[in-house]
Amino acid sequence: MYSSRSRKPVLYFKEERRFLSGRCTVYKLFGLCMVLVLVSLLWLQLSCSGDVSSATPDERRVLQPAPPCAADGPAPALDQPSWGPHKLALLVPFRERFDELLLFVPFMHNFLNTKKIRHKILVINQVDHYRFNRASLINVGYLESGNDTDYLAMHDVDLLPLNQDLDYGFPEDGPFHVASPDLHPLYHYKTYVGGILLLTKKHYHMCNGMSNRFWGWGREDDEFYRRLRKAELQLFRPSGISTGYKTFLHIHDPAWRKRDQKRVAAQKQEQFKVDPDGGLTNLQYQVESRQDLTISGAPCTIINTKLQCDQSQTPWCLLG
Repeated sequence: MYSSRSRKPVLYFKEERRFLSGRCTVYKLFGLCMVLVLVSLLWLQLSCSGDVSSATPDERRVLQPAPPCAADGPAPALDQPSWGPHKLALLVPFRERFDELLLFVPFMHNFLNTKKIRHKILVINQVDHYRFNRASLINVGYLESGNDTDYLAMHDVDLLPLNQDLDYGFPEDGPFHVASPDLHPLYHYKTYVGGILLLTKKHYHMCNGMSNRFWGWGREDDEFYRRLRKAELQLFRPSGISTGYKTFLHIHDPAWRKRDQKRVAAQKQEQFKVDPDGGLTNLQYQVESRQDLTISGAPCTIINTKLQCDQSQTPWCLLG
């Protein structure tokens, strides 16, 4: 889970012979050592704070923030019983995008607290050597979310809601697509259900979860739309939102982190097919570890997960 900053501060000293000459050479060297020690300690403390809220968007793209530091103990429960009987499992499929995670966790924790939504944030971190599989990670999150939650949000780590009128409440009547095509900054086709989608656990189980056949980026949410229709679930979307394509902040920088969009071998033909049997019933995975973290005071749980791939069925789980 841990990474380092791409750049670290460097102290530049102008070479000057007079500085090292004279009676106080030893004291001056001792003073330099003390300065370096103090600077190193200060930098270590700042790198573990995980607080990047003061940086501008441009600065965040140039500087890769430090990874979150492990919490000393279990994060305090901030949910209030008066907020209602339902609790949201916010599922974040994840791999090596710490700069976005450091922004996402405290932002979403504060956003949901403001709306009085009981919740816990689960980051399903793929640690195997296969290509990224968003759908399988969401399946893992559903199975590992615990009995204390009764609905889930399939939530991209690079999409932040900016409008407080967006509803993250319990979607009792049917799946609720928060990042609808008329609001999402990039995807505007009418069958789009990616980005942020809320479902009750009952409805997700009715769909047998998501297909595990989609390795690499894209198409898994299009197949899930067909599952929603097959399960005869009515899809709901926000209404009365006036902010249009500025409703969300999309913090993914394609120049900084390119997505794996390669289509390998038979994947080119298979990508548009419906998976009639796969999903929760054929998911294979192993949880390597769980870590409770706090990022700028916001609690989350990292579930380090190894997926398994049947290469006879989906050989494109590896890049040839």
